Amino acid sequence: MSIFGMIKDAIFGKSAEAAEAGASGGSDGGTVASGGVDVAAILNDLASKNSQKLNWKTSIVDLMKLLDMDSSYSNRKDLAKELKFDGDMNDSATMNIWLHKQVMRELAENGGVVPDDLKD
Repeated sequence: MSIFGMIKDAIFGKSAEAAEAGASGGSDGGTVASGGVDVAAILNDLASKNSQKLNWKTSIVDLMKLLDMDSSYSNRKDLAKELKFDGDMNDSATMNIWLHKQVMRELAENGGVVPDDLKD
């Protein structure tokens, strides 16, 4: 499975768990009326339960850590290749910023509801 696929499944899978909880009387926690997956709500919920202070809203490393994924430089380079990053992969800061925004855009294109400021 692709690295982005694992990210998407980790987030969208949490939405399915929330929907099941909602059917049994819990809150919807991750779905929205239009049927999309509220990415920010799911990630905020995960962050609130995590002992580390992870800034998933700006950091691809923290986002991957929050989802219990390997956030190593090597894995991020593989994700950059997968998402067709055409910049210098030795410039990790630029690559990381691009990766975070691209992951948010891809989540939105795949049924996620992502705040505009996270995609820009």
